[in-house]
Amino acid sequence: MNRSRLQTWTLTGIFAALIAIATLLVQIPLPATGGYANAGDGVILTCAFILAPLPAALAAGVGSALADLILGYVVYAPATLLIKGGMALTAAILFRRMAKAPSHARYLIPAIPAEGIMVLGYLVYEAFVLGLHSAALGSVMGNVGQGIVGILIACAITPLLKRIKAFM
Repeated sequence: MNRSRLQTWTLTGIFAALIAIATLLVQIPLPATGGYANAGDGVILTCAFILAPLPAALAAGVGSALADLILGYVVYAPATLLIKGGMALTAAILFRRMAKAPSHARYLIPAIPAEGIMVLGYLVYEAFVLGLHSAALGSVMGNVGQGIVGILIACAITPLLKRIKAFM
């Protein structure tokens, strides 16, 4: 079923809000960098598996950056906009290219490089833009953990949401 433009924009806004909420509800501080791990990645990946690549990237970037702004992590918001948007874009493109793959592989394989973008993106941002250098390595394991949790969340809820006509 093809979505109308209004349906696509509506779902994009809903996903941006859900991503922000999931990010706001679960925050685990990463003391080495002053950042935090969160549950938003599960909703980002779910969004990437349901929406087309560009709307998914927009929802992921805006929803995640909004959460950073609300939580006072203003210095992270520009990077988050790009990193989370790139993460969703990558997952959405790879997901669509794997249309004939088994269900579990179709979700898992795109999610891994998408989460890799998140881990590497924040490492580079913290090390070189924020000037934290080797201290930025302290966030890697927290971000990897966040990525694993995000993959598990998305693999669990996406198949359920795809059964609901509004998400198709």
